[in-house]
Amino acid sequence: MKRMLLIGLGWAMIAMAQPGDPLRYTKSGNLVLPADYREWIFLSSGIGMAYTSDASSANPPFENVFVNPSAYRAFLKTGSWPDKTVLVLELRASESQVSINKNGRVQTTGSVGEIHVKDASRGEWAFYRFAKGAPEGTLIPKTENCYSCHEQNGAVDTTFVQFYPTLIDVAKSKGTFKKTGE
Repeated sequence: MKRMLLIGLGWAMIAMAQPGDPLRYTKSGNLVLPADYREWIFLSSGIGMAYTSDASSANPPFENVFVNPSAYRAFLKTGSWPDKTVLVLELRASESQVSINKNGRVQTTGSVGEIHVKDASRGEWAFYRFAKGAPEGTLIPKTENCYSCHEQNGAVDTTFVQFYPTLIDVAKSKGTFKKTGE
């Protein structure tokens, strides 16, 4: 019996040591960059994505999106994002003719551009902008058009699930997918 109790306590200590809430804020209200976000669930990568027809680039950036694992698991069950969802948008430069590659594009240097957070204690969804290499991001004012664009065009709960191929069918099967962009 004593041995079982010790084993149970050991497992409890391991569980408590696991990474918890990915949301940490500074005293001034900035969002601290989650150090382990690259170990989170990879949702998608786009290259040269633009929301206007006149945008183009000879070296279009890659945009990689990661989500915290607990939010991903909840989404798979419900088709909606739970409170404390954190979506990280990582921007990486693209290059061609790197090493043995003679065509196509590869990802090179980068940093976090923005983080989209669902935090009920701070008024639901918010965006934080990160300067290149910065350990914390500043709140983007609600007056900037990223908020209205996501509200109007987000396929699920102000998020662009329409660009996350592994989640589209989940959202459709749960009845949370909103057709957009037509």
